[in-house]
Amino acid sequence: MRVVLAPDKFKGCLGAADVAVALRDGLLGARPELEVACRPIADGGEGTVDAVVSAGFSRVVERVKGPTGETVRAGAARQGHVAVIEMAEASGLARLPGGRRAALTASTYGTGELIRTACRSGCNEVIVGLGGSATTDGGTGLLRALGVRFLDGAGVELADGGAALRHLFRIDASGLDSALNNISFTVASDVAVPLCGPTGAAAMFGPQKGASPDDVVVLEAGLARLAQVMADHLGVDHSTRAGAGAAGGTGFALMSMLGASIRPGVDVVLDAVGFDDVVAGAQLVVTGEGAVDEQTLQGKAPMGVLNRARAAGAAVALVGGRIDVSDGTLRECGFAEAWSLSELAERPSDSFDRAPELLRRVGQSIAARFSESLPIANG
Repeated sequence: MRVVLAPDKFKGCLGAADVAVALRDGLLGARPELEVACRPIADGGEGTVDAVVSAGFSRVVERVKGPTGETVRAGAARQGHVAVIEMAEASGLARLPGGRRAALTASTYGTGELIRTACRSGCNEVIVGLGGSATTDGGTGLLRALGVRFLDGAGVELADGGAALRHLFRIDASGLDSALNNISFTVASDVAVPLCGPTGAAAMFGPQKGASPDDVVVLEAGLARLAQVMADHLGVDHSTRAGAGAAGGTGFALMSMLGASIRPGVDVVLDAVGFDDVVAGAQLVVTGEGAVDEQTLQGKAPMGVLNRARAAGAAVALVGGRIDVSDGTLRECGFAEAWSLSELAERPSDSFDRAPELLRRVGQSIAARFSESLPIANG
């Protein structure tokens, strides 16, 4: 009997691999005859590199520019000719010195450096996970690292960040790195917003990156100018495409200049970790994340796992640090069972402080439930 453990991270508490290990220990402690496979997953944001490394990719660490110019150590993953790059590693909120937001000036340059290294190292397929970024520069920093210049009316290169884009006059792509030729780019993101407008990058996500209402106006003007000049340069406007506004407009840069396709993040990660092969023949799949709520059911990582697992004929159990959705709703979605750490905790803080122990207990409970012939889903 085979069980596949495919959780996302419990944000702020445990990484996805640690969640899987704790569940595995509980399962095998109760039922040592089980065959248990761990496939930690992610949705394209934070934890994406960790997930694919757990599945056999090699981690490569590079010194690159952080969002405000300081040198940071950022990890990427490679396997054969495939590279996986997580934007949060180089250009994420966690990379801001002291956590101080820099909404108007933060740059994606470091993410571009990771892409450049991957392409120069012989990779011909590059996956870029967008999520957790500190930036709203329309991806211009990323493109600068690849050789593109963004110039004002006097031919002077613009300063870093989204605010400077208001003064953009011309794009010079003559220096675009030749290593990017014949490279396939895939954007892993669940953000479907356009570049500009009331549902665009600045309005929707600028405030969480430290932008005041006045800053949002400035960033919106910069992104609108970038959209206009880029359309003039390319002869086609990508700014209204779903996902153009992802990661402060980085989706726009990747689609416009590098011809990237965009796919739901969890699907990209599930393909990269070989989930369909691992789940074949499994009777049970366990997935989850730290906070399970209505947003989870709108297509976050556990739902991607649910859909793939049920298509393979496996039952799916859900584990969360806390679960704010009724059991009835979860069963309607297709989950066979659900466990919440908060319901096992004696104190509210235990869900974080004692998470590994509680997850092992959940693993034991799943093993007991499984021994009672957990019903198998019908695809």
